[in-house]
Amino acid sequence: VQLQAFGGGLVQAGGSLRLSCAASGLLLGTRAMGWFRQSEGKEYEFVALITSGGNIRYSSDVVQGRFTISRDNAKNTAYLQMSNLKPEDTATYYCAASRSGSYSVYDSAYEYWGQGTQVTVSS
Repeated sequence: VQLQAFGGGLVQAGGSLRLSCAASGLLLGTRAMGWFRQSEGKEYEFVALITSGGNIRYSSDVVQGRFTISRDNAKNTAYLQMSNLKPEDTATYYCAASRSGSYSVYDSAYEYWGQGTQVTVSS
């Protein structure tokens, strides 16, 4: 099983990025998919999740209506559309697939992790 996260980069404050998470060896449609982020020296921070049934949950503290999580089961890919980015959004963003039949805002509930993609927002 491999999750590959990509789409990060350097963007000015107010800009947008779309992160993608492509899976191989695993059908993403059978798992909840989560996005987490980690800033230097800090623990994983929950950003958003989408369940296998399409239910969505966001971290209100992080997202504030600016991010949208989605998935395309036909492409076996999950996405995180980020808009109105702020310097405090700077972090490495990780996608993760939950343990079968579960979903959670806690990183310990996730079985497979992508390698992370760096998002840097300049002021």
